[in-house]
Amino acid sequence: MQNLLYHIFVVILAIVLAPLLPGIINKVKAFFAGRRGPRVTQLYFDLSKLVKKECVVSSSSGGIIRIAPAVILGFTVVALILLPVPGVCPVLSFTGDAIMFFYLLGSARMLMVLAALDTASSFEGMGSSRELFFSALAEAAIFAVLTFLVIFSGRVDLYGMLCGGGVDSWMTLTPVLLAATAMFLVALAENCRVPFDDPETHLELTMIHEAMILDYAGPDLAAILYASALKLWIFAGFITAMLIPPGIMAWYYEIAVYLAGTIGIMVLIGIVESSMARYRFLKVPPLLIAAAVLPVLAILFCIYFITGGVQ
Repeated sequence: MQNLLYHIFVVILAIVLAPLLPGIINKVKAFFAGRRGPRVTQLYFDLSKLVKKECVVSSSSGGIIRIAPAVILGFTVVALILLPVPGVCPVLSFTGDAIMFFYLLGSARMLMVLAALDTASSFEGMGSSRELFFSALAEAAIFAVLTFLVIFSGRVDLYGMLCGGGVDSWMTLTPVLLAATAMFLVALAENCRVPFDDPETHLELTMIHEAMILDYAGPDLAAILYASALKLWIFAGFITAMLIPPGIMAWYYEIAVYLAGTIGIMVLIGIVESSMARYRFLKVPPLLIAAAVLPVLAILFCIYFITGGVQ
């Protein structure tokens, strides 16, 4: 019962604090650019303004765009509930929940693409095509990471995969770092960050994610922006849970480290976006392929140096 209450507390904390994450990234980017930048809580004010406005829907729409924001937000919240926290058992945990976890996020993306195509906009169709191409490459990296986690932890549930292995030496730290690096690259791609995409771009020909939400306004746009912030939290939390050795401290300390790690990943994303430019489209596939190769190297390292080789 205590674990249930602890995890509900963490989920509520994530729901409340998720809009801070884009603000942290923007603040880091402003620091490196020598600017003051927007306040960390800017997204809260943006969301409060958007919910007071009216939704405008294209007359060419078949209706998908009307239901998409609410369903996308719902899928993302369920994925957040499935995400385990070190030292705390999740509310929902079952064999194979890792597949459901990532396919909830994939279903949200699919619905966003369908809604973008539903507007009959050529720009949104172009952005949808690019989004699906990049996500198909990222999916290979995700399942390679999941395969590594199954081998490393010996578990097939998400809580056991992330919190059941444990890093106790440099031998175990090396493959975990390789897999975490791959997930960090996937997080950049899935959340439309530099070098894969630029969330602040205003050029239609270079848009990917932003092109798909051009027709949203009011509460619908607020739901999409909030779901994006939650998705950023989910990927940061996933990477943090991979890196925190379980059972080394009390649950409340592990939650504190988990929150600090999530914020640290936002700072790292801000540093990455401040130190490099967005890649050309032709350079993105090799980077995502590299993200899929890293967990394969981690698997080989785990098999031959930790478990003693193939029997």
